[in-house]
Amino acid sequence: MYILELLSNPVNFIYFIIALIIGITVHEFAHAWSAHKLGDPTPKLAGRLTLNPLAHLDLAGTLFLFLVGFGWGKPVPFNPSYFKNQKRDILITSFAGAAANIITAFIFSIPYRLNLYLNLGLENYWFFALFDLIIFLNLILAAFNILPIPPLDGSKILYLFLNKEQIIILERFGPIILFVLIFLSFISSFNFLWFILSHILNWLLYLAPMSPV
Repeated sequence: MYILELLSNPVNFIYFIIALIIGITVHEFAHAWSAHKLGDPTPKLAGRLTLNPLAHLDLAGTLFLFLVGFGWGKPVPFNPSYFKNQKRDILITSFAGAAANIITAFIFSIPYRLNLYLNLGLENYWFFALFDLIIFLNLILAAFNILPIPPLDGSKILYLFLNKEQIIILERFGPIILFVLIFLSFISSFNFLWFILSHILNWLLYLAPMSPV
């Protein structure tokens, strides 16, 4: 399992913790910030309009990141009734988390780009290993959360095409579908979920490339 690989190298384990904290914090903060800017006071009242990681880490989501390499943070509460344009603003709030992760990954890929383009010869420096994990985890969080399965953020795009009754059914069975996909990925020789995520990741890596070392 992923956790065993991390524990075999204490330095990589520390880097993973740092990357995990950064990825989940910026993701959930972006949800809270966007909802707040769109007129919803709920995230601020819930104490989520902060960059304090303790406000955003979710036990189950963090555990899954350790076990299989993908996971989630504590969902940010928001009330769409405060939004002026509910469908549009729900989408903005929902996809703000993934957007923040992609932007974070892009920022941490800048040293690699500079090293490559300017031929600085810094590829063996320690911070490239840390930055690679930050990039990877942020892109994993983005890729996983944009899947159109409730309760993941990507499911909100389906709300544009479904009526209220269909949305209720989707929200009821979505977590079950997600659990089954994760479970099958554990017991099957073919990891269907990782197959999907890897294709999304390959596209995202064009935006935020990692060091080849």
